[in-house]
Amino acid sequence: MTTRTGHARPKVSVIGAGMVGGAVAQYLALRDYADIVLVDIVEGLPQGKALDLAETAPVLGYDSRLSGANDYAATAGSDIVVITSGIARKPGMSRDDLLRTNMGIVRSVTEQVVAQSPDAILIVVSNPLDAMCHVAFAAAGLPRERVIGMAGVLDSARFRAFIAEEADVSVEDVSAMVLGGHGDTMVPISRYSTVAGVPITQILEPGVVKALEDRTANGGAEIVSLLKTGSAYQAPGASVVEMIDAILLDKRRVLPCSVHLEGEYGIDGLFVGVPVKLGQGGVRQIIELSLTDDESSALKKSAGAVQDLVAAMDRLATEATAGS
Repeated sequence: MTTRTGHARPKVSVIGAGMVGGAVAQYLALRDYADIVLVDIVEGLPQGKALDLAETAPVLGYDSRLSGANDYAATAGSDIVVITSGIARKPGMSRDDLLRTNMGIVRSVTEQVVAQSPDAILIVVSNPLDAMCHVAFAAAGLPRERVIGMAGVLDSARFRAFIAEEADVSVEDVSAMVLGGHGDTMVPISRYSTVAGVPITQILEPGVVKALEDRTANGGAEIVSLLKTGSAYQAPGASVVEMIDAILLDKRRVLPCSVHLEGEYGIDGLFVGVPVKLGQGGVRQIIELSLTDDESSALKKSAGAVQDLVAAMDRLATEATAGS
């Protein structure tokens, strides 16, 4: 696709035009450097959201082209594909039910987008996040540099927001690092979380730091409990766009993302959140922090929770094969 001046813009396809997918499209359009395709199985939904954002462009002043579709042909030649598809866990639904359903959805989506865009980088947002990265990685057959899970950016953003509020400083001066799986076993690393370069462990009392870590680990659940129906979408959408910026603008940002570890941090064959350098081509480097024994064991525990999900998916797949 070319712009009016004939210069091709990067193309980003967002699969799933729900609240998160819509937020990704909105924030990315504001960046004004990429054309955006929204895809959803619900007829009219991606077309309507794309049209609404296209009609916003004259007011906010962006020239990104937005379109919606119900099939994958429209995604052909994408530079990045964001996968938000899947269902949310409903009351009374077991973990196996959620895994079984979302495994099928993410596998199908991944196969179809890779067929259309074999050179794309995949950013996975579907939950349970780390487990769905495994599904996409297996289905895509791409190198690990090009299948990346969005979780750590969001978790770190939450941690930064809470630190800034507690320390009464600008969020711009707060950096934070959250490792591990996306869930209540995540590992906020307070020694590497700073206000203007000073570790928060030197600024805030230990009890306060612990409370901020706990609130971060339960950040998603806190919003769900307040909204009653639905879950967070603004911060997740913005977090995806931070990753897209780093990749398509080759910014070499160091961001915590879920990636397939192959021995780093003593973890092999699992998607776990760690700091990576994101730039052209996807993951350019996995950065290994020096961890204390406590931090390392917490990270291993978090990886164990991911391993449990992977084992459950393997069992479900075996049962499905036996049942057929």
